[in-house]
Amino acid sequence: IGRSLRAVVDMEALGERTVKIDCDVIQADGGTRTAAITGAWVALALACRGLLDAGTIERDPLGQGVAATSVGIVDGLPLLDLCYEEDSRADVDMNVVMTSAGHFIEVQGTAEGAPFPKQMLDTLTDLAWAGIQELLEAQRGVLERAS
Repeated sequence: IGRSLRAVVDMEALGERTVKIDCDVIQADGGTRTAAITGAWVALALACRGLLDAGTIERDPLGQGVAATSVGIVDGLPLLDLCYEEDSRADVDMNVVMTSAGHFIEVQGTAEGAPFPKQMLDTLTDLAWAGIQELLEAQRGVLERAS
């Protein structure tokens, strides 16, 4: 989770400080790591906003947003945000972490049964990006309501 967040932090702007984010996913039917990454970015953004408001830092160290989701192939169909039951039956299971600029931070996937073609990898990463865009919008909404 830390690696995913550090990918978008300007360490010079943040300065010499440690930020600890404890992630507890209270309710989920799968995808707890991706939920934790998506929520942790919101917590980090709020913490950075607090540092800015207090005058502790001069500029926002977060250049981009970060969100994560799962995708997979179940019964031959590409699916977004697999639940536990889908994940347990998936022929391919993948976690994708991306920035708000559409850049990959992490792509971690496994073919459980048989290999899958590059075309399906492209389909899965496109599907992940579509889902991540929805998550980024939800993050923006949370940050606006917290203002």
